Amino acid sequence: MDETGLPPRLTRLAFHGPLSEARAARIVGRLARAAPATVLDIGCGWGELMLRILEAVPAATGLGIDLNEEDTARGRENAEARALAERVEFVRESAAEGRARGPADLVLCLGASHALSDARPPQHTVDALQALRRMVAPGGRVLLGETFWQRPPTSAELAAMWPGARAGELHDLAGLVDLAVSAGFRPAWVETAGSEEWEEFESGYHADVEEWLAAHRDHPLAKETRERVDRHRTSWLRGYREALGLAYLTLIPVD
Repeated sequence: MDETGLPPRLTRLAFHGPLSEARAARIVGRLARAAPATVLDIGCGWGELMLRILEAVPAATGLGIDLNEEDTARGRENAEARALAERVEFVRESAAEGRARGPADLVLCLGASHALSDARPPQHTVDALQALRRMVAPGGRVLLGETFWQRPPTSAELAAMWPGARAGELHDLAGLVDLAVSAGFRPAWVETAGSEEWEEFESGYHADVEEWLAAHRDHPLAKETRERVDRHRTSWLRGYREALGLAYLTLIPVD
């Protein structure tokens, strides 16, 4: 528990998403071979993948943008600890504001495409891909982490998911890749998060809070915290666990 009386936040997660160490290493190696000089991370959180790319490409510089100041502070601390502070900047900025950024040799957008568009899903994915196409330099790369339906969700699953969830708001994997091609990219690599990666992420997402709740059942904030965590767990286990996927697409802009 920190000095505010609240449980620690996301300390069990290396990445803010279902991404294993093994997959991250493969992605970093693949992207590093293109030797990007500039890296732009949209909705970066604490920017762990960006920092690993900077470690793998000593000449590169990075810029991460996010609205969560706690996350960006964690990113700065990690960069300082790894002697990367002079090569990376974390800025409090929305993804919408970040659309004017670039062009960068490598653009990372992991789970943040919704912030690049005001459109209702699934049009937001189209708009985000078009924005990313403008933000990447010729010959560069985009790494897009985007959700898709692994199979059509049932009515019961949709009812357990986020408020207003509907089958039409996401594409399947083939449809998502088709959208990337239509936006002016070639899909150099298509991969999807596995069930173990999802379980590691979902469990790690609330592990700190669950331990805190077990030890602080009578805390003034325990009831609302417990209700929030229980809603999220139900949404995962009864809602999107079997239906929702996350694709990692390595995209090359077409000249």
